[in-house]
Parts: sequence; structure tokens; C-alpha cells
Amino acid sequence: MHYRLLGVCAAVLGAFSPLVAAQTECNRASIEAFADDYVAAHEAGSLSNLENIAENFTYLENNKTQEITAGIFTKALKIAHRHTIVDTVDCASFSELIVTQDAAGQPAPYVIGTQIRHNPADLSVYLIDLTVSTTGSWLFNSTRTLEYVLKEDWSPIDEAAWDTRAALRQAADAYLDMWSNGSAIDAVPWGTPCVRLEGSVYTGSGLPTDSCKVGIPTNNHQAPNSHRRYVTDLAYGAISVLCIFEHLANAPDSHEFRMENGRLRYIHTITLANSGFFAAELPGAEPAPPVPYRIRGDSSARLN
Repeated sequence: MHYRLLGVCAAVLGAFSPLVAAQTECNRASIEAFADDYVAAHEAGSLSNLENIAENFTYLENNKTQEITAGIFTKALKIAHRHTIVDTVDCASFSELIVTQDAAGQPAPYVIGTQIRHNPADLSVYLIDLTVSTTGSWLFNSTRTLEYVLKEDWSPIDEAAWDTRAALRQAADAYLDMWSNGSAIDAVPWGTPCVRLEGSVYTGSGLPTDSCKVGIPTNNHQAPNSHRRYVTDLAYGAISVLCIFEHLANAPDSHEFRMENGRLRYIHTITLANSGFFAAELPGAEPAPPVPYRIRGDSSARLN
């Protein structure tokens, strides 16, 4: 394999927009197969099984370019949960991985969101773009995140009920615009029930009245959530957005949304900002009890 560091930084992440779309849809099975190999690389702590890498390949970890051999792949991890969506128009995938232990059974808490982008012509991989959170990240506790994720239903949606790419993009953008646009809240297609998993904090309790509006920002005059990169999968009603939370000191962020019948059903977030929420997940250590926390960028509002 040939890996080349392009020497770009988070300020130019917009340059990594999808390449010119293929005239026909990209092959879902091939994109899924590479995502499988990507997960296997995490499990093995080795890159030897990753093939069909483009000559202009770039590796981004937490919005910074680096050599892939120096990143998270140096650790062999036991993947406790894996969820993947595929964008056959932009030739990309997004995978959410939850890890509580390494391959040897030792504590290794991570929640990882990864977009992988392929050249439409030959499906070679030109970008692997990860948001890697661990102890100390916003509301982080991978054990609790795993517990909540396993309660959810992200099964495929019947084709007759698919939402459009435009509708998914509009929903994601409206939600992420709430920090900088006071009218964005009214443009979000809120569903009921809807549950947000923010780090390891869950806004739902299994009731039909569960809401994703809990703790949304009331200060709408903050710096924007910028440099958004999208992966959209109509079959799962899902859209992934990697971005920069400028109002949180340019924190790397991942949001994934699931829509059902035109309304938001699930929201998952990964944010690399220190919340001081939970103790480290170490052998024998008990996490600190949940406490009210400050909404990102809003010093007055709290989620209890």
C-alpha cells in the first residue's frame, strides 16, 4: 500500500468533498466489503488487509492529517458494536464503532465514527476520515453508550417509505444550524418519539413521548458547525455528518441522524470536547453518577 500525507489541516477540510459522482450508482457490496476490511484492521491492529488504496490517499483523525500508521490502528480492539451505512451516490460509507476492551480483554474505551470515500471510477479509497473519542471526550462512557445503542432499531426501511436525499440533508443541516441560526429549530423535522444519544447521555426512556428537543441550544448566535462532510443512505434513513464545532474551540464532531416517515427518530453524537462528566473506565472503577451538564456553547441551559 502507498500512503501519502498531504499536509492539510482542519481549516481546509472542505477540500475533501466527494469526487465527481459516478454516472451510475457505486456498488454497495464493494463499499461494504471495504468497510468490513476497515473494521477487521481495527480488530487486528494491522493495516495489512487494506487494499485498493488510491495514490492520493489521505488519512484524517480528529480533523488532522497524519500517517495512518501512527493513528488508532496501532491498537488491536474488540469491536462491541458496529453499524455501517453506504452512500451509493457519493461512493462512501460511515461506520459507528463502540469499543470497551482491546483484543486482549483489557479496558480500551472508544467510540469511533468513520467516513470512507472511494473514487467513483475504480472504487479505490482516497480518504479515511475518523472522529475518535475516548475517556475525557464530551459525556463519554463507551459502556453506557453501548447499552443504549443496543436498545435501538436501525434496521433497513421499506423502499416505499424511503425519505429523499434532499430531505435527509435538510434535516441534518437544520439541526446543526441551531447554534448559529435562531430560526433553524423550526426547520428541524422533529419526530415523536425521538431519542438523542449525546456521548453516553440518552434523552429517551422508552416512552412514546421521548423527545430529541431536550437540551437543544437556546443561544443561537454562536460560531457555526462548519466543514460538514456527508454520507447518506436512503435504505437506512440515515445521514452522517462530520464537522467542526467552532464554538467549542474547533472540536471534531460526528452527528448521525435516522429519519422515519419524514421525521427524526434517532440522533447519535460524538464530540471531542472535555465535559469532565465520567471517571475513566478502568478496572474496578465506578463511573461518576450522572450530573446536570452544560449544553454545548450555552452557559445558561442544562439537561437534567
